[in-house]
Amino acid sequence: MYQLRELEKRDLERINIWRNDSELLALLGAPFRYINMEVDIEWYENYMSNRTNTIRCAIVEESRDEIIGLVSLTTIDFVNQSAEFHIMIGNSQDRGKGVGTFAVNAMLKHAFMNMNLQRVELSLLEDNEAARHLYEKCGFVYEGRKRRAKFKNGQFKDMLMYSILRDERIRDRPSENI
Repeated sequence: MYQLRELEKRDLERINIWRNDSELLALLGAPFRYINMEVDIEWYENYMSNRTNTIRCAIVEESRDEIIGLVSLTTIDFVNQSAEFHIMIGNSQDRGKGVGTFAVNAMLKHAFMNMNLQRVELSLLEDNEAARHLYEKCGFVYEGRKRRAKFKNGQFKDMLMYSILRDERIRDRPSENI
């Protein structure tokens, strides 16, 4: 159905379109900016030259190797065995089809089984109900609220903080090998 693969340079054209989509960015914590292709090429090259504390994967359908989303572990801290989680499903027609559920579960399995992490955390805009439902369905636990943390569309929004621990994931999904 779906699979993850490491981000490739050929994915940048589509990612650049997504990063310039104000409706998509309104759902995410990142601010809307006009980003040209040279900026995204530099972002990608920076990632490729220093993959020590970041993992960026394209989400693709198995039947065709075309990117439909991006999922990442960033700020990987090997001492504290933690990372930040990020996901973006680029086109609205690809949302609500299980892509996000697959990507969250696949990246968590990688984080806990291959990277030996103990904690994965994330933040999301308070009014992104679809994301909140996805993360809670995948086992993330609400930890708190950062009040008025992001300026979006002319107003400040709260960010909700979530995390999942390796032990919780193993306890809740013993038959799935995390």
